[in-house]
Amino acid sequence: MTPAAATAYIWQLGGGTLSSLDSVALRGQEPALPSTFAVGTMAQATIAASALAAAEFAVARRNGRQLAAVDMRHAATEFRSEQLLSVEGQPERRIWDKVAGVYQTGDGRYVRVHANMPHHRARTLAFLKAEYERESVARKLQDWTGEALETAAAENGMVITMMRTPEEWRAHPQGQALATLPLFEIIRIGDAPPRQRLPSERPLSGIRALDLTRVIAGPVCGRTLAAHGADVLSITGPGIPDMPTLVMDGGRGKLRAELDLASEDGRAKLKALAKSADIFIQGYRPGALAAKGFSPEAIAEISPGIVVVSLSAWSHAGPWAGRRGFDSLVQNANGLNAAEAAAAGVQGPKELPCQALDHGSGFLMATGAMMALKRQAEEGGSWLVRVSLAQTGEWLWKLGRLPAETLALPAPKAGDLGDLLELSGSGFGAMTAVRHAGLLSETAPRFTRPSMPLGSHAAEWPQSAVA
Repeated sequence: MTPAAATAYIWQLGGGTLSSLDSVALRGQEPALPSTFAVGTMAQATIAASALAAAEFAVARRNGRQLAAVDMRHAATEFRSEQLLSVEGQPERRIWDKVAGVYQTGDGRYVRVHANMPHHRARTLAFLKAEYERESVARKLQDWTGEALETAAAENGMVITMMRTPEEWRAHPQGQALATLPLFEIIRIGDAPPRQRLPSERPLSGIRALDLTRVIAGPVCGRTLAAHGADVLSITGPGIPDMPTLVMDGGRGKLRAELDLASEDGRAKLKALAKSADIFIQGYRPGALAAKGFSPEAIAEISPGIVVVSLSAWSHAGPWAGRRGFDSLVQNANGLNAAEAAAAGVQGPKELPCQALDHGSGFLMATGAMMALKRQAEEGGSWLVRVSLAQTGEWLWKLGRLPAETLALPAPKAGDLGDLLELSGSGFGAMTAVRHAGLLSETAPRFTRPSMPLGSHAAEWPQSAVA
């Protein structure tokens, strides 16, 4: 699938008109990264769709029409943003825990263990009765078959998947459930009058977005909205773990506050914030936030006319709908890693050159949020945007494959990408990071708030929109 066709697919799926696609310029071509999968195409198409959605929402609020442009090299670089971040000139790349990664079980199957979050690591070590060393974990896994371990992990709050071939995934009940789903959905979930949208300096000036996400996909969504002028208030909870590099990279342009949703006071404060929010972004497992009184329908009752953006790992359908998951775990289970390994002629999983499902899902979330905002402004209603890492992974398959020789290409290094990086102040020091790739002709995307540590701000909306 060409980048233009991929962009058109996203745009039409979200309810956009074909004529709007005339306002998008796509530059560059594959291969953009060392992969047999069209990661560059995914990057360019998802970022282009988000830029076009920002431009079209600006038109809906009676601003002027703009052109959107995305270069594939820049888009592929933004898909690697956390790999290229540096603070005070020093790379900030320590993401993977020493016991996270690939192992073999007793039946010879490969499994990927996610232990980057302290609670996942602790559960895994306790369950396996293993020491905090790779050799100890490897020995314990010899007592398991791959599929039995995967099932036990899901039942005990761990995050482990077994590598499957593409054929095995298509035959699996979760793979079959995903095959029936679109890439993403925008669903009307309530009635409400259109919210008045006045002309503004930037596409999303005055738009308020609550961001209850972490890691990569959800934070990329909020960061993209901030790049186009939204007031994004990122909410975390006390003691909830995150990864420092991802906090830094995903926090650009946002306010960072803390609320304890286990307490009545925390839930009441979140409800008050939601009442005056335009967008509510959440990345909890299906049903987890609903148990605290914040299902999409409940949020729509709190704030009629709101857009709820919901991210999950495995989608809302199928037997794995309630399971935890991360990009690397989805890649491992759905055949992507096995197919990449087969092309490379290597044993065991071969991951993609970036967290493509995370980044792709994040830009799809932002696209859906802005397209839903436009629908709300024109026809009213409350809206749900539903995205999952697994659905994004299914779409990557449909974009087609590149020759195996592509795997020999070197991944571009930070020193070769200086024209795509920007230096700014932050709560962590002088930060060098990837500029946003979704360019608009009149209102260049930019971050007017520095990246700050979690909990740096009060849990309240700013008095006025960012210019």
